[in-house]
Amino acid sequence: MKLDDLEESQNVEDRRGSGGRRGAALGGGIGTIVVLVAVLFFGAPKELLELVGGQGGGPVATAPASPEDEQLAVLVKKVLRSTEIVWAAEFEHLGHRYEPPHLVIFSDQAQTGCGTADSGVGPFYCPSDQTVYIDLSFYRELKQRFGAPGDFAQAYVIAHEIGHHVQHELGLSRPLDEARGRVSKAQENALSVRLELQADFLAGLWARKQNDQSHFLEPGDIEEAMRAAKAIGDDALQRQATGHVVPDSFTHGTSQQRMRWFMKGYQSGDIRQGDTFNARDL
Repeated sequence: MKLDDLEESQNVEDRRGSGGRRGAALGGGIGTIVVLVAVLFFGAPKELLELVGGQGGGPVATAPASPEDEQLAVLVKKVLRSTEIVWAAEFEHLGHRYEPPHLVIFSDQAQTGCGTADSGVGPFYCPSDQTVYIDLSFYRELKQRFGAPGDFAQAYVIAHEIGHHVQHELGLSRPLDEARGRVSKAQENALSVRLELQADFLAGLWARKQNDQSHFLEPGDIEEAMRAAKAIGDDALQRQATGHVVPDSFTHGTSQQRMRWFMKGYQSGDIRQGDTFNARDL
């Protein structure tokens, strides 16, 4: 992925090393996987953030950022800048004005408009303050635990979260927002799957538009995104955790669905093709 010609976004706040309190540690096995299933690629609800964060622990000393983390921070800022350019143009075509979100890089824990976020929650978008939050240690988890390395896999994470902001700006998340508390948990989960698959579609759309402008993709980049999407499908995560899957509990979609909707966005380049809420076949 070639981003050398892109400047860094100015809408980034770096809170690493600011101290704070560590949230309750997430143990291995099912506890960690359940949290990851709930928020990974993404959109953590306030209730979950309050559950995970702010539970004990004293002040945590933060080690100096490594050269690897500094490179990741630059990548995040450049990818964010790319999304700002792409979505500003796309919104203009739609007759809207794009208001870019903020992005916070943190370590260990962060206070957000959706509650206290622990690094174990994973990257997420908070609609209350229109901000994306990410602990860069997640990228090590993506590479080492989920077998999805590569800079474009890392870019996919950011693009998916920005997809949630696009949904917020255009009112695309309204079906799920209006259903909360009014339908069964299984029905709410099904709507959440559609929301998340649409964010994957929007990530693919971003990749297509940026590549049309600057030919920034290199051989193997799309495959990196596909590996990431496959690794974090609900079925893959549940099978890893328990050896079986429970479809009614899915909140983000299967591996195949996530790959399919990312590729649909990338191949079509047409936001009108991303209406997952009315799609018969996911």
